[in-house]
Amino acid sequence: MGRVFLLELQGRAYRCRFCDTPLALSDDVLSRSFTCLRGRAYLFSNVVNITLGPQEERMMMSGWHTVEDIFCCCCGQLLGWKYVVAHDKNQRFKEGKSVLERWRIAHDAGDELNLDARAGSSDSENS
Repeated sequence: MGRVFLLELQGRAYRCRFCDTPLALSDDVLSRSFTCLRGRAYLFSNVVNITLGPQEERMMMSGWHTVEDIFCCCCGQLLGWKYVVAHDKNQRFKEGKSVLERWRIAHDAGDELNLDARAGSSDSENS
């Protein structure tokens, strides 16, 4: 296996809860109100220091999507999923965006109060 080079992020960032690898900037959060099987999840426009699993078709609360699982590039922990294709034209805004499960990530010091209180859309796997 090759050497892992991490991209360091400037500013407040979300990190892997298991190994503290930086994953995404706070400014890249598009929605804090997605839902996954284990609770809250955040939709991001950009994430780094990840590897992607194979594409697969998955039934979500909002319909069928082609997704790739997202893994931490350092510890290999499953973090969420990336939308590749939304089969419903009303869900196409999700294409290319990533969802990180809230319980799998940590936020740098200086969190805003009650980040999970903002309203928005939700999505979840129907497994």
